[in-house]
Amino acid sequence: MSVDNVLSARAALGVASRRTASGSPDPARVIAARRELNAALVERSIERAITADGSLTTDQRQRLAALLTGAAR
Repeated sequence: MSVDNVLSARAALGVASRRTASGSPDPARVIAARRELNAALVERSIERAITADGSLTTDQRQRLAALLTGAAR
């Protein structure tokens, strides 16, 4: 059985969002956990799209790579 990265990331966000001894969550930990969750959601979406419709064309892979590397801006 494989680990669902989205569920793990959601759990980590929940832990990061808890109050600390100082009374509030560590903002840096919460931001990092949100980024991990967003990455896991994108990863899951790409995996599902590829599984459902087969492999991507070269042009599609290049467009996605440009988005992920920031070259599309």
